[in-house]
Amino acid sequence: MSGWLPFAPCTPAACVEPSGAAAAVPRAVLRLTAVAVLLLAGIAVVLAPSVLRRRLPAALVRRWCRWVVRAAGVRVRVTGAAVPGGGLLLVANHVSWLDIPLLAAVRPARMLAKSEIRGWPVAGGPTARAGVLFIERDRPRALPGTVDTIARALRAGAAVAAFPEGSTWCGRAHGTFRRAVFQAALDAGVPVQPVRIHYRAGERAVSTTPAFVGADTLLASLWRVASARGLTAEVSVRPVVPPGRHRDRRSLARVTEDAVHGDPGKAPSKSMCAL
Repeated sequence: MSGWLPFAPCTPAACVEPSGAAAAVPRAVLRLTAVAVLLLAGIAVVLAPSVLRRRLPAALVRRWCRWVVRAAGVRVRVTGAAVPGGGLLLVANHVSWLDIPLLAAVRPARMLAKSEIRGWPVAGGPTARAGVLFIERDRPRALPGTVDTIARALRAGAAVAAFPEGSTWCGRAHGTFRRAVFQAALDAGVPVQPVRIHYRAGERAVSTTPAFVGADTLLASLWRVASARGLTAEVSVRPVVPPGRHRDRRSLARVTEDAVHGDPGKAPSKSMCAL
């Protein structure tokens, strides 16, 4: 099995909560319409000449990412350490499609994505123009070249965002961080920024409503989020792991995973979860 293709046991039937107290259908439709408008605006910017894109302030990009999440009806709370500039590997746990704009709200970065997306109609072109780094997950022989591509981007001063679990989990459980992407940080000599993404709903300490797992469809997940009440995304920026402290990717991955999931009383289990 490829280092990019770990297995997650979470499934919609076993792990994902229904929306519960749902918003009225018109409100959910309004939320999804707002998300679509913001995404279309973002695509327009991506398709603009590169000179215009480069002049776009990072603060505005971060704000736009928050707007996307907020438009879906999810409150956003970002806390924790300051994020350094320059080359940086930005890593987080993976629960939902919401994680992508939430991580970009911490610092705009080049995302890692499966290579199949490049060939998707409509989405493929804008995704490539946005600077996404594509991974051929089913070709282990391509792994060294992918690591080298990521390292070159990091050396050039870019932030690269990754979800090292390699698959989405429901939020009550989590996976082990895969080590390959950490080799790129070691090769480039850049720091690693751990980020924890956590979803709550009302009094519930953990909500799995935003989870996008298993055979779940994007449309079903979008509707579940848009029709829910009281969802909050808590983004905790953990202290950065400086370069040079860890000589191998195994220890760097383990330390980063502990930083993301090591909050006493909140850390989810690595075992399969069920409601």
